Amino acid sequence: MEPLEQLRAVRERLVSSGSVVAPDGRARKIFPVAIGPHEGAVLRDLVIEERALRTFETGLGFGVSTLFICEGLLLNGPGGSHVAMDPFQVKPASAAGRTYASVGLRTLEEARVLSLVEFHEQESQIVLPRLLEQGRTFDLAFIDGSHRFEAVFLDLVYAARLVPEGGIVFVDDAQLLAVQRSVEFCVRNLGWVKEGRGRESDAHEWSVLRAGPPKLLERPFTEFVDFRNLG
Repeated sequence: MEPLEQLRAVRERLVSSGSVVAPDGRARKIFPVAIGPHEGAVLRDLVIEERALRTFETGLGFGVSTLFICEGLLLNGPGGSHVAMDPFQVKPASAAGRTYASVGLRTLEEARVLSLVEFHEQESQIVLPRLLEQGRTFDLAFIDGSHRFEAVFLDLVYAARLVPEGGIVFVDDAQLLAVQRSVEFCVRNLGWVKEGRGRESDAHEWSVLRAGPPKLLERPFTEFVDFRNLG
């Protein structure tokens, strides 16, 4: 089976069944943790439209969004690569004991796209500064890691340095106030443009943004636009 056919077959099975069997033999529900097929198609189409070859994603989870991104990369031709980061993919969180039991990585391996993915089992707030230090740049970013304000805020601020002006930053879970506030900061202070938004369910709304000019990252420290009021 060709790579694209294998990827699509695996993804369609996951979406239709809504569950996956973990290494411990237990079935795990994919939704609403994972994005749905409509949001995934929008994400994939943006990868294609932007002719993106270098992408990154905060959060891997069950790997559904990664499959959509990788589909776009494959359709864009050779040389595509994707960076994903998720501190809970293998080892559990110390407090909640939450883990994805490597399900996302196994999904990518089954779909034969694991070779496209550079995976980091660390928080994005640790990985993104490292990528910046390495001089890496990306054509498109998908933000879907921790949804606490401070985490989303940092993900977007680093995305502003890793994605060039005009690059796409796709933000999931835009229905959450913490995500809205973080996005609004970038729009009002960093010159980002809201290009689109969508909704698949109460659990998943998204915003599509274009990164602003890098010079605004070096604006005078006295310049600040309040982002608390969203009206």
